[in-house]
Amino acid sequence: MTPEHRAIQRDIITELFVSSDFDAGHEVERRVGFLADYLITTGLHTLVLGISGGVDSLVGGCLAQRAAALARQRGHSATFIAMRLPYGEQRDEPDAQASLDVIQPDQILTVNIKPASDAMLAELVSAEVSFRDEGHQDFLLGNIKARQRMIAQYAVAGAHSGLVVGTDHAAEALMGFFTKFGDGAADITPLAGLNKRRVRALAHELGAPDSLVHKVPTADLETLAPLKPDEDAFGVTYGEIDDFLEGKDVSEQAYETIVRTYRNSAHKRALPVFPQGWAPSS
Repeated sequence: MTPEHRAIQRDIITELFVSSDFDAGHEVERRVGFLADYLITTGLHTLVLGISGGVDSLVGGCLAQRAAALARQRGHSATFIAMRLPYGEQRDEPDAQASLDVIQPDQILTVNIKPASDAMLAELVSAEVSFRDEGHQDFLLGNIKARQRMIAQYAVAGAHSGLVVGTDHAAEALMGFFTKFGDGAADITPLAGLNKRRVRALAHELGAPDSLVHKVPTADLETLAPLKPDEDAFGVTYGEIDDFLEGKDVSEQAYETIVRTYRNSAHKRALPVFPQGWAPSS
């Protein structure tokens, strides 16, 4: 990597709050304390998180459950509600149930998002919205699914004086790999600053089995490509992404893909644009 590339890499690492030091036990304690402190400070009483069956929501759920218990120890009424939000019958439902077994949440709620998602798509088709092709329509249905899940989580949080917990971390933020105002929407993100390797390390620390820790990551939003691995969409591996975020050397191809994707997805990490804060590029 060239000195210029190194400088850009360092800037991105700083912008995504990735620390050069990492200890899994310390991070679990720090992030549980953060969740509990914030819940108590806001005067709210519930943490809400959707559990998908992937390692990110597994770790987020474990942290949220421990935070609710810690808040109760401090005399604050607190509950963690884990939500299952399947689109009909989920192919990896056993993994989601196994995650819940590890987390042991105070409460589990299940909301099937398929009727609402399909109804929205049907209305769009009825309104003669033009999709490029079947694949494009299916991809946008995936965005609808992600946003329906967040609608459900915010409804539950509203009903229970709660906060929605997000699972965004540095690797996903780097690649813009989340649905804007879908899984990218949340009140609090306890995994921020962690790459995928470190999320997995937290999962180990929290007692998760290897089958869940090292499960192939998938957003599983595309009906035509069920359980599509994240890395197929990235064009690089999580190992390369993690190395980049830890300041290590990566190949020229990986560097170019990562930095280009980071820049192209900047709008996903930003607040909505407003007139006083924007100027056209020269």
